[in-house]
Amino acid sequence: MILVTAAAGNQGRLLIPKLLRAGLPVRAAVRSEASAASLRALGIDEVVVGDLADPAVQRRAVRDVDRVYHVGATLSPGEREMGIGLIDASRAEGVEHFVFSSVLHAIITDLVQHEIKRDVEEHLLGSGLEFTILQPSNYMLPLKLRPAFTRGMFELSWSLERRQSLVDLDDVTDVAVAALTDSARHAAATYELVAPGRWTAVELAETIGDVMGRPIEARRIDADTYAGAWLGDRDPTTATHELRVLRSISARYSASDFVGNPNVLTWLLGREPTSFAAFVRREWRAFRAAAGQNG
Repeated sequence: MILVTAAAGNQGRLLIPKLLRAGLPVRAAVRSEASAASLRALGIDEVVVGDLADPAVQRRAVRDVDRVYHVGATLSPGEREMGIGLIDASRAEGVEHFVFSSVLHAIITDLVQHEIKRDVEEHLLGSGLEFTILQPSNYMLPLKLRPAFTRGMFELSWSLERRQSLVDLDDVTDVAVAALTDSARHAAATYELVAPGRWTAVELAETIGDVMGRPIEARRIDADTYAGAWLGDRDPTTATHELRVLRSISARYSASDFVGNPNVLTWLLGREPTSFAAFVRREWRAFRAAAGQNG
């Protein structure tokens, strides 16, 4: 049995169908009954609903589980407690392999979510559990393309001149499947997952424009404005941790580049990782299809 946490999130939505197609038994952990219902519709019989920062939920989630794939909830105030508690519960329940989705350059402690994930990594290393740590770079996310597709504007909440490396979540979840299905080969490994390229916001906007066949403007927005896309209708005064995370990202990425090397991901995939241009083409086709457009 494989436990997947944050199962309704960006990674879970891609990873779980891959595990099911491989015929693997999956238990999903989610926060809400609405998320649980959508996962049961995919064919998952075992869903744990609750806050994974709660030790009782942690124990229930890992009971009779062989392998864990844990995605830290980056914008959750309880992320550190979730990760450390789940590791402890996994050790107590005899879990054989714990795969942790961390972040590239977790050593950067002026990024709030990096410091939390670094602490979880350290706890995992000392836990006695067999482990694999994945360290993906910034995700290529459809959410970040939406303003370009709808308004001709590519928006980032940090300096437009700083360079960043990216990675496609489809590639990340392919590596996750490999780690979960061939535990012995990937045991005690820490993998940086980075696609080729080091891009400024202006260059990313140019790539999007090339795919769409029209000019796209790169625009810098502040962290609180960007947070609105994540928080939706939620009152920002109830999101102090989330805002602290996003403000730290804006500050760090404006002060220095955030880049990595694609060699490890290329080796793990046995092919070239998905480029940003290929990602944009895929998402542009999906966007047009959803809008009933051809071509």
